[in-house]
Parts: sequence; structure tokens; C-alpha cells
Amino acid sequence: MEWLKITTNSEIIRIPTDEIIFIKGDGNYSDIFLANGKKENVISQLHDLMDKLTALNYSPFYRVGKSLIINRDYIFKVNPGLQRIILSNSRLEKDILIKASKDALKNLKEKLETEEELTLEKEGGNS
Repeated sequence: MEWLKITTNSEIIRIPTDEIIFIKGDGNYSDIFLANGKKENVISQLHDLMDKLTALNYSPFYRVGKSLIINRDYIFKVNPGLQRIILSNSRLEKDILIKASKDALKNLKEKLETEEELTLEKEGGNS
């Protein structure tokens, strides 16, 4: 299991990365939303958290626009036209609807489509 570690002068916060559904940034602060329903507010800019997450061995995280990081493993539906993404997983009690810009969601949709094609090619090549 991999952990996101955030250290301040007074504490260290350790969060299992597979528990992170999404992170919403607002200036020097970020809210980390977890699968258990909790939300952790941390003093850390979104780009710093993204740097830590992408440095992991397995990083299912995508930056979506200026203020959002999404865990790919929770993505159920991306609809750029309606400017929304729905996050769902068997670990969640209910689906989560997040609004984001059309361009950011269009880019996310393209990344997911490309990733899926690569996965299918690998599976097809191994048969």
C-alpha cells in the first residue's frame, strides 16, 4: 500500500492513496476527500500534492483543470458537454457528482480513451 504523506511544522498526515477519491484545491489549501466519507483539509497547494502522487510507483491520479485531482479508479462517467464527472465505486455509499470545465473534462476523456486503447492492445497482443 502506498501513502500520501503531508508534513507540517506540527504534524504529519498519512493517507492511503487508494482511499483518496479526489482532491480539491483552493490556493494554499486543499481538501482531500476519502472513500470512508471523511474530508481532510491540508495546507498544501494542489501542484505539490500532484507531484507527490505522481512520484509513486502506481499513480492513478489525473489533474483536471486548475483546482482538481481525480483518482482514475473511481471514475464512472465523464460528460464534457454537461460539465460533470461522476465518481462511483463499490467502496462508496453513493455516487459523487463533480462539476468541472468542459475543456478539462474533454482532456480527461481523451486521456481515458487513450489509456483504454493501450490496455486493450496489450490484452489483445497477449492472447
